[in-house]
Amino acid sequence: MWALKAGSRPPWVGLAAAVWVQIASGNAYSFPLYSHSLKSVLGLSQQQLTILGVANDFGENVGILPGIASNKYPPWVVLLVGVVASFFGYGVIWLAVTQTVHNMPYWVLWLALVVATNSSAWLGTAVLVTNMRNFPLSRGTVAGILKGYVGLSAAVFTEVYTMVLKGSASALLLFFTLGIPVICLSLMYYIRPCTPASEADPSETAHFLFTQGASVVLAVFLLTTTILKDVLTISNALSYTFIGIMVILLMAPLAIPVKMTLFPSNKKFNPPAGAADDATVTDPLLTQPIPEPNVKNLNDDDDDESELDVLLAVGEGAVKIKKKRRPRRGEDFTFREAIVKADFWLLWFVYFLGVGSGVTVLNNLAQIGVSLGFNDTTTLLSLFSFCNFLGRLGGGVVSEYFVRLKTIPRTFLTMVTQIIMVMTYLLYASALNGTLYVATALLGICYGVQFGVMIPTSSELFGLKNFGLIFNFIGLGNPIGALLFSGMLAGYVYDTEEAKQGGPTCMGPNCFRLTFLVLAGVCSLSAVLSLILTIRIRPVYQMLYAGGSFRLPQSAGHNGR
Repeated sequence: MWALKAGSRPPWVGLAAAVWVQIASGNAYSFPLYSHSLKSVLGLSQQQLTILGVANDFGENVGILPGIASNKYPPWVVLLVGVVASFFGYGVIWLAVTQTVHNMPYWVLWLALVVATNSSAWLGTAVLVTNMRNFPLSRGTVAGILKGYVGLSAAVFTEVYTMVLKGSASALLLFFTLGIPVICLSLMYYIRPCTPASEADPSETAHFLFTQGASVVLAVFLLTTTILKDVLTISNALSYTFIGIMVILLMAPLAIPVKMTLFPSNKKFNPPAGAADDATVTDPLLTQPIPEPNVKNLNDDDDDESELDVLLAVGEGAVKIKKKRRPRRGEDFTFREAIVKADFWLLWFVYFLGVGSGVTVLNNLAQIGVSLGFNDTTTLLSLFSFCNFLGRLGGGVVSEYFVRLKTIPRTFLTMVTQIIMVMTYLLYASALNGTLYVATALLGICYGVQFGVMIPTSSELFGLKNFGLIFNFIGLGNPIGALLFSGMLAGYVYDTEEAKQGGPTCMGPNCFRLTFLVLAGVCSLSAVLSLILTIRIRPVYQMLYAGGSFRLPQSAGHNGR
């Protein structure tokens, strides 16, 4: 049990703080920035490095414990666990890269990377679950914004890595060890459950548009400065100026609560029915009133006798108590109730095949670039990060538009982007001149959409009560896909081709061609499953968005437990 913060301003303060925590939680996306140092300093093979990439994805996406904790403890507890994991995990990796500890066993390094990147799961779950609950009527928009900033994190850390840390992998790892804890400890007070609004606020749309616009400006700025760094010689003073501008843009969402303070709205904030201003509740997700027990004629003399008669009748079998019905799609499910549903596993496999194939390219992006003759892969990573951000943000925004206007399920957008991913993998496999950047941009957008769609879809199908656990379980598709497609497939194909060439590094399109062809087939299957899922859940969206805006299902007989 913990208190809900009342008022219309606190949720926006929490969202502004969540932006910084989400950037910190994207530390796992910076693996390519220091992976080359792990390989060279520790003398690892490409397959060993790829297996470390799997550890990176495994730690980032195994969020079962954070999902359970988010239902039992306040957000600051979940954030604190992420802080501790980041400090100790990246601290061990820093000791290995700087050779402060010599001959560190490979398994210790693997476990340290799992712990380090598992901080992403704890930090991300805390802010995502809290903000989805604080803005239950704008789930797709909130998920798109927060996951969009996670997608930008690699570009933010690339900016710091190249302009402040001068390309030092050891300095970046030290920054993760100390910087992430400082950021999260400073902001955890503001990430708190708030009393959600009972009806749509017209100003909310403008506030979300401002936040989305600020994130797009930040993304364009990061991409532009990365390109300038590659084509021009930038002085230290200009580099620090760029960093200062980046920090200001990251603080832009804070302008919303500042504006609400300076120019308060005349509209009175209406909390959900039955919620007191400073009530302490155990379930902040239920915004519909809980039906009260029948208290009619409570003082009548005959009540005790009639109730006793009913109890005796039940005991004798004359009367049967009606069992609680199972939840329908769109209502609050427990985890056990969700995992027996076909729609749950269809969504899981769609995510597993789509994101699992995309993360294979991300984990090997540096090696893909080098094999095709691109020695400086930071621009490639920044391009992927920028487009990944656009996909995450756009996945939430575009899918929100279609579900409200046409009641078309969000998974339709998943299907479209996975068809594009098939063509992108074939473009990678062709290795035609000038196509690497185009293919990377397309894949980044489509990869990001998978996140922007899966998160609100899982909350709409199975409710917000156990949302943290459910979406984190679906998120396991990411590391499992990385293990199968990146660790076992891509790493093996690369090392086999490298052995044929007899050189220290594999060069040419054959290093990854077979991998890309397999990924194209995998994504084709995923697109078919997306179509099946879209057809199955169309009635759910017609019920949830029949009036053009989200409305909570009337499930008075079910409390989601």
